[in-house]
Amino acid sequence: MKPTPKITASHLARLAIVYVRQSTSAQVRQNTESTQRQYGLAATAAEYGWLAEQIVVVDADLGVSGRFGAERDGYREIVARLCMGEVGAVFGLEVSRLGRSNADLTRLMELARLTDTLLIDTDGVYDLADVNDRILLGLKGQMSEIELHFLLGRLHGAKVAAASRGELRHPLPVGYVYDDDQQVVKDPDEQVRRAMEDLFAEFTRTGSALATVRAFDQTGRLFPQRAWAGAWAGTIKWGKLTHARVAQVLKNPTYAGVYTFGKTREVRKVLPDGTVRSTRRARARAEWTVLIEDHHEGYVTWQEFLATEARLAANNTRRGARPVREGTALCQGIIMCGTCGGRVGTSYSRAGRKVTYKCAEPTTGCRTVTADTVDDAVATLLLQTVTSQQIQVALATADEVADRQVRSHRAAELALERARYESDRAERAFSKVEPENRLVARTLESRWEAKLAALGEAEAALVAARAVKPVVPDHNALQALAADLPRLWDAPTTSPRDRKRLLRTLIADVTLLLEPDSEVVRIGVRWHTGAAEELVVERRGPGRTPPEALAIVRQYGATHSNAQIAKMLNDAGLRTGKNLRFTPRHVAGVRGIYQIFTPRTMAVQDGEISVKQAAQILGIPADAIYNWLRLGQVPANTRAGRWCIPWNPQTEETYRQKVANSFRLKPRPQLESKSWPSRPECDKSKP
Repeated sequence: MKPTPKITASHLARLAIVYVRQSTSAQVRQNTESTQRQYGLAATAAEYGWLAEQIVVVDADLGVSGRFGAERDGYREIVARLCMGEVGAVFGLEVSRLGRSNADLTRLMELARLTDTLLIDTDGVYDLADVNDRILLGLKGQMSEIELHFLLGRLHGAKVAAASRGELRHPLPVGYVYDDDQQVVKDPDEQVRRAMEDLFAEFTRTGSALATVRAFDQTGRLFPQRAWAGAWAGTIKWGKLTHARVAQVLKNPTYAGVYTFGKTREVRKVLPDGTVRSTRRARARAEWTVLIEDHHEGYVTWQEFLATEARLAANNTRRGARPVREGTALCQGIIMCGTCGGRVGTSYSRAGRKVTYKCAEPTTGCRTVTADTVDDAVATLLLQTVTSQQIQVALATADEVADRQVRSHRAAELALERARYESDRAERAFSKVEPENRLVARTLESRWEAKLAALGEAEAALVAARAVKPVVPDHNALQALAADLPRLWDAPTTSPRDRKRLLRTLIADVTLLLEPDSEVVRIGVRWHTGAAEELVVERRGPGRTPPEALAIVRQYGATHSNAQIAKMLNDAGLRTGKNLRFTPRHVAGVRGIYQIFTPRTMAVQDGEISVKQAAQILGIPADAIYNWLRLGQVPANTRAGRWCIPWNPQTEETYRQKVANSFRLKPRPQLESKSWPSRPECDKSKP
């Protein structure tokens, strides 16, 4: 190696870093000669005068693109060593190895200038303190970045051109292979094909990806998966079906016989520490670069794929969807609160016997209602609506719409025929003109192009008209269904999930209109056709307190205890909503629900005081008196769950004697007992 004066003893006293990089893993496997040449730069560094222990090979970026330096561990190591002044020279096969981004290369050049570090490639040695070397190296860095841009542009253009013809090969999902003619065909392995067909069949039957996983697990069926890397690349492995695999298969349009390209785009984000991260984001279907239907044989049709996609979206609860669940509540998922406007959830008791509807985020005006009250009314409305007469009217309307659509199709077909005739006529006129007569030729050419555009619009209009053609079901089948619907609805083999699906095919949503302390429920039902109906039904149990019992609790709640009121209710022959005898606990529950509280200033006899008042007279803590009362050591009365002490000289003497006999109590200064009113408050504490 020819010596150069740019390499000084100061450079030789520091490290020589050999930077090795290949852009992709495929290049590492295939371009072995380039990799060997880069490792050979260590010998070049030795020829320039560096010792073997001073030569450091940095190859952490093999298989990493040089577009962003922050994503390369090897590049970051070089920058760190440069900043610490440990590096005398950085070797690279060419300047593009250091970075395809001009910003990264410029930063590296500035650090090299500040630390007196040389950059060396096969073309020469660059001293960044020399302005000529800086200009030359900067120009090479810009050329490297531009070169990458053109290379990517050419490669992407070729890929798009091949993909637009459906000829660009890409890894196929499990269930498909390439044949000898490079055509996409179903896997010849019958076990693989059967597994794919079973997955789509189970999803059609259950309507849920999770239910499909459970069906496979219950029957012990396995699902194939193709390995894409390692020693087992391209082979089929069998394992348990997972929810992620089901979603991946159902969302892949390849299984619908569709060829796609450009479904994702690259998004770059700069993090606060300056790191650049690249991720792939899904594009909307309208933005896909290529979409070719009927490209190969599919496991499902394109329309079935779109229906599956819509069903998966309807099952996604994270985005507000409320799919059908397994519970018995018929209106689950489609019921709303007419008071707050929020969704109404379903609550099941532990034993599953009581099902109620209640707001997910209740307000003061929201109320709960038993599910049977709403479900029975809505189910009755559905069965009364879907009758043979109603079906006959609906079919007559459908026939009228179909006839109207046929007439619209015929009009579009005639318009297309006329547009095709006008286009052919313009073409014949243009072909007859003499080429030398350019003035006339240009006019006829413009007229022909206008006719061709009109022809394209007519063809698009006909396709659109045929796409919205209504599907009219068989009349006899619908008539038989209407006659057999009540029996099918009540059949024990019909699951709650099936009833909910049938209900949702006709009813869009149900709204509860509840009023406080009202014995009726107003139910708003909105059909998918836009029509709406209102039902008024009585609220029923279990758990509904009879109005007569509620009236007694309201009347005597301020003057009687729970036990007294319970005895009055039982003597009147009244029962709870569950047909049980009233107990003090039941009365307390009614008080809490309907806010029937006993006031503190309840009617008491003259000469009674509360525990707190007695404690102040005696100069002791009230807890001591409560303890005596619970043990029955001192006289007191209980009324409506409160202690009321009859205060007279004998009772006062009894209490003072208890204080005197206690070695723990130290009375405070006493109050005059005669200062208390004749009708004081009683204490709230229960006996």
